[in-house]
Amino acid sequence: MRINPAFPYPLYLVISEKDCAGRPWLWVAEQAILGGVDIIQLREKDMLKRDFFRKAWALKQLTDQYGIPLIINDSADIAIEVDAWGVHVGQTDTAPSNIVEQYGDRLCIGWSIEMLTQLSSSEMSAVHHLGVSPIFATATKLDTITEWGYEGLRTLRAQTEKPLIAIGQMNADTAAGAIAAGADSIAVVSAICAAADPRQASEQLKKLFV
Repeated sequence: MRINPAFPYPLYLVISEKDCAGRPWLWVAEQAILGGVDIIQLREKDMLKRDFFRKAWALKQLTDQYGIPLIINDSADIAIEVDAWGVHVGQTDTAPSNIVEQYGDRLCIGWSIEMLTQLSSSEMSAVHHLGVSPIFATATKLDTITEWGYEGLRTLRAQTEKPLIAIGQMNADTAAGAIAAGADSIAVVSAICAAADPRQASEQLKKLFV
């Protein structure tokens, strides 16, 4: 697989405590890093700001230990507070242009793309990479607009040079197809977080990129 120098993080973990099958979530994160995860996004929905900050801070200590970039979901202010590498926002979250207006270039901004027409949005100039969401519908995302599939991913790849992160039912059976369709990175949730052995699951997925 060709590594995109604009996003050299092919194996992307999205983690939340509820996805970790009752195990300590920081332990799962560390096992995933040891198995080869390149970048981690902390995603916690419906959590008080102070609790989200505490989790973000704890995870930042771990990712710093291993030299792994950290992305915070939705909350640019918390991303700035913990000195995260980036923030990821959806179509109904804070607009990327507003984040740039407030924080300049301090954060790499990921933006979920749900329709092809969004490639023409003026927001694209503020976006570093795109989360193609979802490739296949998943229980972790209940507000799906477009189920892209591999063909939709190919269409996006032909129309943008932005790094594309494939998310939605990415696992050992589907990730290779997404890579072949043009994804620069595979975002994984349950295939690592809920795996009996998160480190081994990460190792198996990382082999797809060599």
